Amino acid sequence: MVFSMSIPTSAFSTVTRLRSLTLSLSPYHHYFHCPNHIIPTLFLPAYSVKVRRQLPRIRAFASGSFVKQLVYDHDSPSESEEHLSSSFSNGGDGFHFENGFASVDLKHLGTPVLEVKELDELPEQWRRSKVAWLCKELPAQKPGTVIRLLNAQKKWMGQDDATYLIVHCLRIRENETAFRVYKWMMQQHWYRFDYALSTKLADYMGKERKFSKCREVFDDIINQGCVPSESTFHILIVAYLSAPVQGCIEEASTIYNRMIQLGGYQPRLSLHSSLFRALVSKPGDLSKHHLKQAEFIYHNLVTSGLELHKDMYGGLIWLHSYQDTIDRERIVSLRKEMQQAGIKEEREVLLSILRASSKMGDVMEAEKLWQELKYLDGNMPSQAFVYKMEVYAKMGKPMKALEIFREMEQLNSTNAAAYQTIIGILCKFQVIELAESIMAGFIESNLKPLTPAYVDLMNMFFNLNLDDKLELTFSQCLEKCKPNRTIYSIYLDSLVKVGNLDRAEEIFSQMETNGEIGINARSCNIILRGYLLCGNYMKAEKIYDLMCQKRYDIDPPLMEKLEYILSLSRKEVKKPMSLKLSKEQREILVGLLLGGLEIESDDERKNHRIQFEFHRNCKTHSVLRRHIYEQYHKWLHSASKLTDGDVDIPYKFCTVSHSYFGFYADQFWPRGRRAIPNLIHRWLSPRVLAYWYMYGGCRTSSGDILLKLKGSHEGVEKIVKSLREKSIHCKVKRKGNMYWIGLLGSNATWFWKLIEPFILDYLKESTQADSLNLVGVLNGSENINFDSESDSVEETSN
Repeated sequence: MVFSMSIPTSAFSTVTRLRSLTLSLSPYHHYFHCPNHIIPTLFLPAYSVKVRRQLPRIRAFASGSFVKQLVYDHDSPSESEEHLSSSFSNGGDGFHFENGFASVDLKHLGTPVLEVKELDELPEQWRRSKVAWLCKELPAQKPGTVIRLLNAQKKWMGQDDATYLIVHCLRIRENETAFRVYKWMMQQHWYRFDYALSTKLADYMGKERKFSKCREVFDDIINQGCVPSESTFHILIVAYLSAPVQGCIEEASTIYNRMIQLGGYQPRLSLHSSLFRALVSKPGDLSKHHLKQAEFIYHNLVTSGLELHKDMYGGLIWLHSYQDTIDRERIVSLRKEMQQAGIKEEREVLLSILRASSKMGDVMEAEKLWQELKYLDGNMPSQAFVYKMEVYAKMGKPMKALEIFREMEQLNSTNAAAYQTIIGILCKFQVIELAESIMAGFIESNLKPLTPAYVDLMNMFFNLNLDDKLELTFSQCLEKCKPNRTIYSIYLDSLVKVGNLDRAEEIFSQMETNGEIGINARSCNIILRGYLLCGNYMKAEKIYDLMCQKRYDIDPPLMEKLEYILSLSRKEVKKPMSLKLSKEQREILVGLLLGGLEIESDDERKNHRIQFEFHRNCKTHSVLRRHIYEQYHKWLHSASKLTDGDVDIPYKFCTVSHSYFGFYADQFWPRGRRAIPNLIHRWLSPRVLAYWYMYGGCRTSSGDILLKLKGSHEGVEKIVKSLREKSIHCKVKRKGNMYWIGLLGSNATWFWKLIEPFILDYLKESTQADSLNLVGVLNGSENINFDSESDSVEETSN
């Protein structure tokens, strides 16, 4: 029960009452306190509770001889949630919804009732005074100070005291402080799991879009053997959907599935729609793997009897049209359901069906859809021309595809996709003169990108043994496009085929030293084949050792020749090297960890893996990811390694789980949280600083250098002192939970001279311009001004 109370105290005689917080929630909940296992019964009967009075105003103690009253209004769940809606932007050819991101309705979601003792229920007056003092002090302190203050109260604090603190912080919207108190409370010997308190904390963190903290509390509830409430599932999904972070859509899908299968809840229509819209918000090649999840949402809507919007049908057809294998029957079924629902097939849907027909080579269906699009609004979309060209190419009619392209030219509607498609078709059918002619027009049009068309041309010349044309095209490509591994590999293969090993060695060396190009299994096999053909077995053994080190697969015919050669020079054939980091790899890893790299550990913290993640819209990261991929190739998980059909390195990949990374996990991620090691000042070598800069730093237009860093204030001070010992002075500012180290003026110049030998060659010129894009990506720090005090200067060098 909740009681009113008073706090008699001589220090604050004018204060007669301090009201506690009672969070008035719906009386319906799904809650069994079961610490060992999840109760199999998911739908639990509601019980009645007494009607609670409206939350009182809170009076807080002031830090002086007078009393200052703080007034807080009662929370409105719907009002708190209205900012959770997010406007997902459909990039490229993503499917477009007419309606925006669905609003979130939490008014009728079931949540458990949270009961908190009033202060006058606590047994001693001194306890009440101390709890009231903590309510005042904790929200104003930094994270480290909060923990120190709490640790100082260990001797007397208990479950009820900590619960009161958490609820008070939630009430005054100090959710971060509430979360820290909650995590501290969990580590105490007297801690008892409180389902209602955990639910409320998770909901509040989710409403602020703190999805990682919300998920942490969510997992705590499940680990206690309980099913999270419907509101927690709902809010966590919306928090994931509202975050522009890679992988959040997949996490939202996982929570959505568990909401239905584990919790037995029926999500609201708005939640179905929001998740579905997120699944189809990316370009088709990126969204196509979401088809299974989209179909599951569609099934839930149908079985729940909820309204199906026309965009649901259109989005599903759109996803089906991008699959490698088209499910014709499913598309026909969806079109029939649309017709029965009285929904007219609009332009987006017709284009999706035309795309699917093109992939299947169904000319008749494609022509029929073409006519429907033509009479729909009279403005034929450019994608329709491309799909029509492709369907005739599948039928072996390249000249018909060319006619369609000429029609586009007459309508002045040609684009890069149309040029790439027709050049690819003509190269496939080896129509050389026409392919070269259209390529010349493509170049004159100034449309981008040109690289896919150059790849098609070079493959055609390679297959036709037109080596002079291939070399000319290669040179032209280097002038007009940035270096590309596929282009280099085709040219390398051509040089080996004609026996020009000297030039082949030169090209392979360029690929190996240029971080933007890099080598892979294909290029190594090509140069290995060249050495074996010309009888240069010594160099062949060196390439073999390199491939063993990087764990590249060797083509079976080449391995047969190598086994005999190696048997003559070695007592036993060298096995792939055991996993061990070199000095260079260790230093690179430290630099990347300072820049924000993450480590994941198993429950027992015996094995750990490194999570490499790079930003798509940063050219510096685009080059760096290829270099890092090659550096740690032998450590990578099999799912992260490229296959022969893969063209580009992913922006996110991870290593295998291994005990070798335990040292780095203990130093940089103790207890699963990011930290700065105590001995970091000993490890700040020039190479470490260079990779920290490339991964988590940038240079401003004025030439100043910024480095991002997460960790404790004490750790930042160690780094600042270490830089000062190198005669480099800096300033430090804090933005949220991120520190920014600013190297200004001449200090930036000295820092650059220190790290320049270890900066990747391609980045020495481009880092200054390209990394400017990274400032906005790294936590919105484009507004940092080290010359002002408005950003809370944490540390300055003297």
